[in-house]
Amino acid sequence: MNMLFEQLNPHSCRTYLIGLEGSKEVLLIDPVLEHMKDYIELLKNRSLTLTHVIDTHTHADHISGAAALKDITGSTYLMHKNSPSQCVDSLLTDGFEWKLFDEIQVEVMYTPGHTNDSISLIFSDRIFTGDALFLDDGGAGRDDLPGGDPAAHWESLNKFRKLPEYLTVYPAHDYRNRKPSSLKQQIVTNPHLKERTKEEYINYIEDLKLGPADWMKDVLKANYACARDTNAAWIPVDAPACEVKGTLDKGVNEIEVASISAKELENKINSEYPPLLLDVREEKELHDEYGHIQGIVHIPIWKLPQQISELEKDKDREVVTICRSGARANTAAQILTKAGFIKVSVLNGGMVEWNRN
Repeated sequence: MNMLFEQLNPHSCRTYLIGLEGSKEVLLIDPVLEHMKDYIELLKNRSLTLTHVIDTHTHADHISGAAALKDITGSTYLMHKNSPSQCVDSLLTDGFEWKLFDEIQVEVMYTPGHTNDSISLIFSDRIFTGDALFLDDGGAGRDDLPGGDPAAHWESLNKFRKLPEYLTVYPAHDYRNRKPSSLKQQIVTNPHLKERTKEEYINYIEDLKLGPADWMKDVLKANYACARDTNAAWIPVDAPACEVKGTLDKGVNEIEVASISAKELENKINSEYPPLLLDVREEKELHDEYGHIQGIVHIPIWKLPQQISELEKDKDREVVTICRSGARANTAAQILTKAGFIKVSVLNGGMVEWNRN
């Protein structure tokens, strides 16, 4: 029999239905409570029986529909053994294998980092990666929420790199209409899969932090408690908040910005018309081993979209954005460019390179 496979949701959260063509039994991966009625109607209209529901991890941007589906359909709810959910029936472990519907071979791979209970599901021709790996420039789920660990995420990404390259990647989210593609393609296009040492990866993630989204902590608590009410936590409509750079306006990620070397910046600072220096690190970083350049304007990257009006008078002035090694500064330059600043560049290599100069 051929595998029955469908993506059910109209928005950025992905729910996958899997079964066998000609059979009535199906499984759902990462159902969303908001679409609960749609799932039930689909099952009823097609005379399907929901036997299993799997959450690839504890979700932070939507309330899972798994608990409610379990109540209504009698299906078995599965998650990783580290899941804090109070209503999971079966706890999965790394390397666990089973034949779904006696036909479909599935292997569980433990892929923590975004959360401590993240799993990916490996089928013969595809892999469901949850938030451990997104598509292309989406990277992967952020690691700065409760249970997040960039060091563990580095280990998980190395696991992906060792899998068969032909596997098609199906993540739990996609916010930019990216198309599923092979691991081989993702190794080329996904920045999270770039080869790095663990320390380099941690620094990369630290430099991509865009600050807190406190509402997501309320969503996590609702999922820990197996909420059945869509009002259990306030959630922005279709917010791309689980992406590392998902808090940015649409289109910002695609903007290309110029860079400037430490030597060039030093010359400009000492010129008749010095640029505005915008440092987007956290306050404590200004006083760490790398220090800061005298005369900077300081706005942390996560505050920049809200405080950009403070820079309005400098819209026509040359602006150089600065962070530790360049990633946050690149994002800041993209935000400023989209907001109409006409001459923005990034300090190449950030304060790391400045201190070498």
